[in-house]
Amino acid sequence: MRENWSDVREGGGEEKAERMEFEGDDGRTRTGTVWTATAHAITAIIGSGVLALPWSVAQMGWIFGPFTLIACAFVTYYTAMLLSDCYRTADPVNGKRNHTYMDVVSSCLGPRDVFICAIAQYALLWGAMIGYTITAATSMMEINRSNCFHYKGHDAHCNTSGNLYIILFGIVELVLSQFPNLEKITIISVVAAAMSFIYSFVSLLLCLLKLASNHSLHGTILGIKTGGDISPSMKVWYSFQALGNIAFAYTYSMLLIEIQDTLKSPPPENQTMKRASLNGIGVTTIFYVSVGCVGYAAFGNNAPGNVLTGFYEPFWLIDIANVAVVVHLIGAFQVFGQPIYAKYEEYLSKKWPESAFFHKQHKLPLPFCKTRAFRFTFCKLLLRSAFVVLTTLIAMMLPFFNAIVGLLGAIAFWPLTVHFPVSMYMAQAKMRKGQWRWLMLRCLSAVAFIVSAMAAVGSIADIARRLKHVAIFKTKL
Repeated sequence: MRENWSDVREGGGEEKAERMEFEGDDGRTRTGTVWTATAHAITAIIGSGVLALPWSVAQMGWIFGPFTLIACAFVTYYTAMLLSDCYRTADPVNGKRNHTYMDVVSSCLGPRDVFICAIAQYALLWGAMIGYTITAATSMMEINRSNCFHYKGHDAHCNTSGNLYIILFGIVELVLSQFPNLEKITIISVVAAAMSFIYSFVSLLLCLLKLASNHSLHGTILGIKTGGDISPSMKVWYSFQALGNIAFAYTYSMLLIEIQDTLKSPPPENQTMKRASLNGIGVTTIFYVSVGCVGYAAFGNNAPGNVLTGFYEPFWLIDIANVAVVVHLIGAFQVFGQPIYAKYEEYLSKKWPESAFFHKQHKLPLPFCKTRAFRFTFCKLLLRSAFVVLTTLIAMMLPFFNAIVGLLGAIAFWPLTVHFPVSMYMAQAKMRKGQWRWLMLRCLSAVAFIVSAMAAVGSIADIARRLKHVAIFKTKL
């Protein structure tokens, strides 16, 4: 699960000498090591995008599928190394610290790029919230369906509507959105991170069991074939969409600076972060390639969009995995939503500094707890509720798991993973135009832009095609 690591705080109880040893130039004590950063990196990268990897490999086949998985991992790692050197402004070892991704953009590039970065970052955050709502509803529908198949047989009519599940998920998020910030629901975030590992490992295990029962490898060199329901244009759009799915699975760069800001020094933070990125991306890549390729070998060109929907038995294990997905996404929704709430609330409160709507706190006594009260402003109560309701409605209108994931990958990959890290590194290194490394980095950015554009076009084309054949607000599995 992708955590908001900017909320990591130093622990209490350290000895004074230890505090002096790890205290940074900004007065904050940092105790992070390469192993804690590696753990954060793995937790940040692994998310619900792993469920779409077998389908993504199926669109491209045995050659381009694994190649794309490894290529995206390499690009993510390389740009992570560049971004690590930008944690400190001007000098990677002794320069001024930047605590967030946006701080680095502001220090290295300026206000115009901060605005562009903000659009990309908050579009990704909101898009992820929509995607998580769809995915959670899909998992809840799958629990209902797998139980139906188990008790009534695999030939039973077990289709189910997802609107109720989307609404239930939205109600839960409506309640959680009223907590002031992530620090107040840390336990949910921790549990959600553990859940991501559970359903990822269960997915891999189920694919291995299915592959063993097949007694042969499925799949083709170039992936799904045209003919029947698959036209040549659909084959192209699906391949483009698969690029976005894989890119989304590796989304990491926008969280790297927050992780790096937890590291003690010496050794220099950039050196530690590079090692942690190598460890984290390396472990994740092995896992992703395993899930993507084993899943494709098990299902072949009929790999489902969400790999968990391709299994019927053992129904109890499938239910555990899907429950883990739902619990994970309950927390992930808040991890991605709280920064959005904080940003627009900060803007509105500054614009109307005297308004009671934004500033006056109200108290509501909690039942069975006389010493505590629910504190809120009408701004948080109404605007956060409206935002969650709007997100839920959009999820009901666009119930397309793979298309949404592909579009999110397109939004995030070029600007956040490649363009800004490359541009910030070149600005900090004062790299001259025309140098061979300048040319190589610009070529990398251009190729990433083309990949993101292709992924966006493929995902939008698939959404447009599906909207012609689906009834709005009638999500079914």
